[in-house]
Amino acid sequence: MKRRLRGLAPIIDERARVLILGSFPSAASLAAQQYYGHRQNQFWPIVGAVLGLPLAELDYAARRARVLDAGLAIWDVYRACQRSGSLDAAIRSPEPNDFAGLRSLAPQLVRVCFNGKLAGRQAPQLAALGYQTLLLPSTSPAYTLPVAEKLAAWRAALCV
Repeated sequence: MKRRLRGLAPIIDERARVLILGSFPSAASLAAQQYYGHRQNQFWPIVGAVLGLPLAELDYAARRARVLDAGLAIWDVYRACQRSGSLDAAIRSPEPNDFAGLRSLAPQLVRVCFNGKLAGRQAPQLAALGYQTLLLPSTSPAYTLPVAEKLAAWRAALCV
């Protein structure tokens, strides 16, 4: 039997205007206790390009600070699950995060962007809470859309 995995705490504060939701941290991210901790994931280079900052070159604490300064927040749709490996397709028995308290954590939050299709399945729940929702191409290296196309979609979504 697969053991139950626990996700990461959100990166969020009262300045957040856009929340980026992934599905669940990869094995590398869980081991490092860092969002998008797998070195081949394109998240930090893409978000850095959107913000005009070298996020991929910074240490994790600096990345967190720059993201918060930019009015972004990062979290996952699942707080826990069972999974072998890191693929979303391997997620079993997922337990969603509780998004009901988002307004108190981030009163300026208006948009929730989903990093990939599995995360995007939660869009109706977030839309029901009054947020704009947008599905973005996954930054996972397993999703082979050209980086330039991913970047264009992310650039349009994160500018609020």
